Amino acid sequence: MRSLWLAGIAMTLVSTPLLADGGGLLTVDGGLMVWTLFVFALFFLILKRFAWPVVLGAVQAREKKLEEQIAQAAKDREAAAGLLSQQQQLLAQAREQAVTILNDAKSVAERERQLGLDRARAEADELMARARRDIQSEKDRAVVELRREAVDLALAAAGKLIGQRLEAAQDRKIVQEYLASLGPSK
Repeated sequence: MRSLWLAGIAMTLVSTPLLADGGGLLTVDGGLMVWTLFVFALFFLILKRFAWPVVLGAVQAREKKLEEQIAQAAKDREAAAGLLSQQQQLLAQAREQAVTILNDAKSVAERERQLGLDRARAEADELMARARRDIQSEKDRAVVELRREAVDLALAAAGKLIGQRLEAAQDRKIVQEYLASLGPSK
């Protein structure tokens, strides 16, 4: 650093008389040319020794960083492509599952509908059977009631024909046995 200061001072002292001559811009001055080459060489060596390694290191670091970023971008692109294909596979699987769930739901709904229809038919058949039983029991009761009234009418008619009142319990038994011997009425 100290030699740099000394070189700068020496150059200033040497170059001052050259500028005082008042030479033109297009004139070639040998002393000025030597000092210009000397200063250029000095600055070149200083820059080469101190600045150039720093600049070169920064450029190389930047180049290395850019290469790493390009490599990382390539890796990221590959990872993104892998994730995209994985996501597409998952989406396809989800669609397949949705179709399966819909088909299962349709089949369950169809089974439930069929079970409901079967239950409704069974209930309707049960209601019909119960109604038939009720109708039959009402019919049997009506037949019994009709027979009872027929017996009463027959006894009343027979009593009028004979002209006397017959014994109700004994006469009723005779008429019922006669009607039973005729068989079930239609």
